[in-house]
This record gives sequence, C-alpha cells and structure tokens, in this order.
Amino acid sequence: MRERKNEKTTGADEEGAVVLTGLVPVVGEAPLILILGSMPGAASLAAAQYYAHPANRFWPLMALLFPEETARLSSPDYEERLEGLRRSGVALWDTIGSCERAGSLDSSIRNMTPNDVAGLLKSHPTIGTVVLNGSKSAVVWRRHAQREALLERPDLRVLALPSTSPANARLRLADLEMTWREALAVG
Repeated sequence: MRERKNEKTTGADEEGAVVLTGLVPVVGEAPLILILGSMPGAASLAAAQYYAHPANRFWPLMALLFPEETARLSSPDYEERLEGLRRSGVALWDTIGSCERAGSLDSSIRNMTPNDVAGLLKSHPTIGTVVLNGSKSAVVWRRHAQREALLERPDLRVLALPSTSPANARLRLADLEMTWREALAVG
C-alpha cells in the first residue's frame, strides 16, 4: 500500500516552485498520539513515504522511543515501519495538505492549504496527544487547526517539539530523543 496523493499537480513557476500535494494520513485502530509534520520534503514525496530523506532522524527516533517496536521501526521496509507506528499507538500526518514550494525547506512554502486535522481528531477520539514536529507545523496548527480542535477536544494535549529534519542540524539524535521522550513521557 503506497501512502501517496498526487506528488505534483502543476509545473514549476518562474522561481522553481511546484504545487505539491501531501501524503494520506497513517492511522491505526485506536491511536493515542498524532504526530504532525508540516509538508513532506522532495525525497518523501518522490518515494511516497513519510520521512524518506536518509538524514531525517524521524525513524531512528521512533525506534528509540518505542523499543517494543524497534525491529519494525528500524526496518528498511516502509510498510513494516508504518506497522511499528500503528502498534505503538502513533498516527502520522501533516498540517499542510498542499502548497507551492521550491526544494524541500519549510521556509520556501507558499500558498498552502491546510489539512483537516480537526476532522481527523474528531474521527479518532482515542488520540489524546498531538505532537507538532517542528516550528512550521506548529505555526500552521495554531493558525488553522488549534481553535476548532480544542473546541471539540479541550482535553487534547498539544506538544510543539523540535524537528527531526536534517535542516535542524543543531540537535543531535540524542538531544531529540531526550526532548521527545520527556515531553511524551514514554520509556
């Protein structure tokens, strides 16, 4: 099963920006945690896989945070990794559904359309924690999803955490693990 929507819906503009459409959500039976990125990068969209860039620390971090699923979360097989997330009670999506962007940096995102995160939360009431993976995800959440989501679910725990992206090179994997583990109170 490929987790893909349309990668590109139009050609590049004069600045090299392309209209991109994100990936579908990954949601298991009764997720407890929803991790929201901003918008998949070029490598992820090309592979139709979340966090496909080899330097992104997302998958190694998940393997550290959920040791009972380390083998699946460390697998080279994408479907195995997704199964590891589902078994760990983790759902995955992005705050942005489509946008124009040249390259993969969040700072290049323009003309974005948000995903219906509040709708996803409403249809999955077992989710009690939303993790915003990086600052762009947090900004989009605050502008487009927070109010509706918290009106529906005032008990929802929302955590803005440092990005696992290779662009966030100031933090090592060990730093990310410590911050995410403490915030999520796992392990």
